[in-house]
Amino acid sequence: MRIDTLLAAGLTRSFEFFPPKSDDEARVLDTTLADLVPLSPSFVSVTYRGGTESRQRTFDLVTRIQHDGAMTAMAHLICVGHTRAAMADVLARYAAAGVENVMALGGDVPDDGSNVSSDFAHAIDLVELAREVGDFAVGVAAHPLGHPRSANRTDDRRHLAEKLALADFAVTQFFFRADEWSRLVEELADLGVHKPVLPGIMPVTTLSSVKRMSLMGAAVPDELVDRLNAAHEAGGSTAVRAAGIEAATALSRELLTRGAPGLHFYTLNRSTATREIHRALFEV
Repeated sequence: MRIDTLLAAGLTRSFEFFPPKSDDEARVLDTTLADLVPLSPSFVSVTYRGGTESRQRTFDLVTRIQHDGAMTAMAHLICVGHTRAAMADVLARYAAAGVENVMALGGDVPDDGSNVSSDFAHAIDLVELAREVGDFAVGVAAHPLGHPRSANRTDDRRHLAEKLALADFAVTQFFFRADEWSRLVEELADLGVHKPVLPGIMPVTTLSSVKRMSLMGAAVPDELVDRLNAAHEAGGSTAVRAAGIEAATALSRELLTRGAPGLHFYTLNRSTATREIHRALFEV
């Protein structure tokens, strides 16, 4: 099923995974996938960081999910480290495997500086190629606070509007205040763009993850950090986890109230927190 068709039909619920790098990680992911199938997600997406090995792991996982038939899969694609010919081949392989949905991303430059050359200047170039190669539903990334490499929010919104003019939908980086999603959607509307923007949800379940999330581009707000610290003082790590899930559930509920077209959960290949939030929102 194409994701643009799913979005046109109503509210979507989706989950994101990364391809395993070891047998142990593969077993964990298999358990997670089995746990989430009963939730009947609209679709699931699989990330990809680049390099031949990672590209094949993503391809194998996406096509396996798609062929199993229980869930619709979306494959991530990145600009960094790819020639146009190589990416056209990847897209053709996905089309031949029956995969109808792709996510066009700029991609992160490797920490060691290797493998950074690319025939693509920006993600919009990858969107254009996907349109040429196959009949895909194409998603792009959105950053409620602005892309880290954008000079300012005005430029960020202009570039995002240009991408969305060609793409079918956007999925946001995780964030923690509903106003940030609402402002993003309103600013896109001011630019004449009304494509669906799916909010990305990632619960903060440990104090140690606060710093990591900031490094990933979305700082945890002070009020949530204070809430997590208070929970830790009152009940330790178990209470922190509960407070983080409660906050993510409240954010998700508020986003739905504001008209979000769906919710996209970053699972980190674990199902428990996602299932708890899903149960609170949709199963009570």
